[in-house]
Amino acid sequence: MKKRLLISMLAFTLFAGVPGWNDEVWAADKPQTEDAATAGLAENAVSAMLMDADTGTIIYEKKSHEKLPPASITKIMTMLLTAEAIDKGMLKLTDKVKTSENAASMGGSQIFLEPGEEMTVDDLLKGIAMASGNDASVAIAEHIGGTEAGFVQMMNERAEELGLKDTHFANPNGLPAADHYSSANDIAVMSRELLKYDFITKYTGAYQDYLRKDSERPFWLVNTNKLVRFYSGADGLKTGYTSEAKFCLSATAKRDGMRLIAVVLGEPNTKTRNSEVSAMFDYAFSQYSMQPLFKSGEIIGRVKVAKGEKPILEIPADKSYNILVKKGTKPAGITSKVVMPDSVKAPVKAGQPIGKLVVYQGDKVLKEFELNAPEDIQKAGWWKLFKRTTSKLFFVD
Repeated sequence: MKKRLLISMLAFTLFAGVPGWNDEVWAADKPQTEDAATAGLAENAVSAMLMDADTGTIIYEKKSHEKLPPASITKIMTMLLTAEAIDKGMLKLTDKVKTSENAASMGGSQIFLEPGEEMTVDDLLKGIAMASGNDASVAIAEHIGGTEAGFVQMMNERAEELGLKDTHFANPNGLPAADHYSSANDIAVMSRELLKYDFITKYTGAYQDYLRKDSERPFWLVNTNKLVRFYSGADGLKTGYTSEAKFCLSATAKRDGMRLIAVVLGEPNTKTRNSEVSAMFDYAFSQYSMQPLFKSGEIIGRVKVAKGEKPILEIPADKSYNILVKKGTKPAGITSKVVMPDSVKAPVKAGQPIGKLVVYQGDKVLKEFELNAPEDIQKAGWWKLFKRTTSKLFFVD
């Protein structure tokens, strides 16, 4: 006999202008259309993107898929691969990286590494994030990838995994090179991925620091992204400039639980770049807000565990589930269903698929998300099962 499905209906009244949910629920596929309120945004940029970091919702875009030289914004991918290596335990912040002749030879912005000099991953990240060190980027790239070319291959493979169709890397630092390009859209996506590592804003959000502080040649770092000092809530991410790319910036700011990503490429100067990114942030913070659906730890569903040490498995939200709400809009309906079987058999392993969360707009399925067991549940011994059975026999109402 087929198992009956337990379907619990969770209906939410949202707002007509809702552009998206976070990545645990739903992210809108379509960007906001330009209207009178957004018409003046990033008017001097060649291309631009304004995105909610939690949901991936595009709030505003301008020629966002145009392939352009990204200059030092390239280093966002370099920092992402570094953060992922740290997260996987392949790299530690305390690890020392030896500078090669190749890394020390990099021109442009640098922290003046010398051949054979050793510097920790922690300090190299400061040098990349704050001073935009081309030498620091190559040093850490060679350490992770074996060679600079090996790391560049990793960068392009990661870009493909992220679905970045407008991006190809030729180096880890953004110095001018043939076949090296990206887009505002792709930069926003890789920025969002980098921000999943909370520790990264320790580097991108710091305004000043020192390298080699206790040595004979201390190096004072001042963040090239002045918004981290002058815009409330800004804590990253990366500036860029070459004569070909002009002035570029991928910036992030967080207020009242909402984190934004703003990308501009091809700005005429730093003042315009910073002013237009600030205006993009001002627009989004004034027009949108985050509204919670599930709080972290809130139970989404429950399922019986046949012959398990625990008879019931609860499925909690692994983090807060939110929606991005356009202020002042009329209500509309979105519904979701938690679909899972009546029971699963023990043993259950943490991470094992248990059911799914299905999100609807009307009759249309917007998204399906897998729900996984949050813990191991072993098979119960015969004595526990016997006591459980007898208690049901003698104490049923």
